[in-house]
Amino acid sequence: MSGSFTSQPNDATVTETDVSIEDDPHLVVLEPDDNPQNMSSFRRWLAVIVISSASLCVTCASSIAAFTEQGAAQTFRVSHEVTVLGISLFVSGLGTGPLLVGPLSEVYGRNVVYRISYALFFIFTFPVAFAPNIAVFLIFRLITGFCGSAFLSVAGGSVSDMFPNSSIANPMAVYTISPFIGPVAGPLIAGFINQHLYWEWTYRVQLCWIFAEFLMLAIFVPETYVPVILKKKARRLRKSTADPKFYAPLDRREGTLASAILVSCYRPFQLLLFDRMALLLDSWNALLLGILYLAFQAYPIIFEDVHGFNMQMTGLTFIGIGLGMLSAISTQPFWNRRVPFSLGAAKFDGDPPPETRLIMGQVGAILVPIGLFCLAFTTYPQVHWIAPIIASVPFGSGVYFVFTSTFTYLVTAYRPIAASAMASNSALRSAFAAAFPLFAGAMYDRLGTVGATALLAGLTTIMAPLPFVFYRIGARLRKNSPFAAH
Repeated sequence: MSGSFTSQPNDATVTETDVSIEDDPHLVVLEPDDNPQNMSSFRRWLAVIVISSASLCVTCASSIAAFTEQGAAQTFRVSHEVTVLGISLFVSGLGTGPLLVGPLSEVYGRNVVYRISYALFFIFTFPVAFAPNIAVFLIFRLITGFCGSAFLSVAGGSVSDMFPNSSIANPMAVYTISPFIGPVAGPLIAGFINQHLYWEWTYRVQLCWIFAEFLMLAIFVPETYVPVILKKKARRLRKSTADPKFYAPLDRREGTLASAILVSCYRPFQLLLFDRMALLLDSWNALLLGILYLAFQAYPIIFEDVHGFNMQMTGLTFIGIGLGMLSAISTQPFWNRRVPFSLGAAKFDGDPPPETRLIMGQVGAILVPIGLFCLAFTTYPQVHWIAPIIASVPFGSGVYFVFTSTFTYLVTAYRPIAASAMASNSALRSAFAAAFPLFAGAMYDRLGTVGATALLAGLTTIMAPLPFVFYRIGARLRKNSPFAAH
């Protein structure tokens, strides 16, 4: 986004309005009581947890379809390849939605977008759960993905609204892991349900979860976007003082909502085309998410075809990836203490440069290919089934480290256009995640479990140097970038 629709950090907003107030006494400014960063820690963390759990619910909805494919194929009398579209279309909706909800959140606020999108997510899940045919099922999978996409773009802005750079690492880590624990939790939940009930019950159970999340969003998440907070404050002042001259910067914005949506559609792709660092980091993230979603097709081949597992047991095999992610997030306090200290953050007044966030990504860049290579060479039938599950633990840890470091880096390095930076990342990630499951079966049939998984490991090895390179030259690249913060 650009112009008056650009997300700005709260500190910048305070500075600008403090300067302007001398010229216009009717301009509403941000005071300490209005600043979302001055809310109590409990209230801010409660909001982060609710937003993160809502994000987990959305991404869990993407992967539960993997274990309903067999039942849906029998019910609708279509091939398995057609039902795989249930995942791909949902993820496509997740990728395209931020292009619309991003500018909407910067005009009407985060809360309105959250509540409306989740209400629509709840309503449009009914046609999925009670679909009369495959066309209705697939169309509403796409629509529900689109409706839930706010929590992959706008939610990151909410975290950024409530926490300054110096303390954003922990809340961003909690938010970052939720969209990736979700796809791992999906097979666990769907495996149990589909082993004992009809496949439609998978979506009926999810309806209950979505409704509970909607209530928590309505009750516990306050508005955090500063321009909208100021707009509401100006409206209150006009009413209480009977003086119509009070206004907020958003009241005098230039351009229309339609132009903002148009900008939001091309700005993320402009960033990908003209900023090499953003393109490469987003491509790295996209490859990893594509591999994660490919696992929903690969794991049944590895564990059902090779080891004879049933659906419920196959769902449990994703515990390895989940344990890796949870063990990685438990190290966050270590990163918060050691990384700034080792880099001499004192000379940066406690606010180290964005490149420090890439140190965690360096560890992830090493763990991901190690985990995938180990997974590849433990898929032989004569190797005990526990071995590939154990091998997936470092893969899960590496995925967490990579995404946490990249997301935090994008938000801080491209803070003036943070929403567009995250939208470009989300669009590319979703494109890969939608495409990879479609060719997973053919690839594993042609190359075998060892060859196909080793190929993926090789691709991640090629991308591994990125955080090391950008850690050294990232500051120079940002100075030459028209998009990044200098």
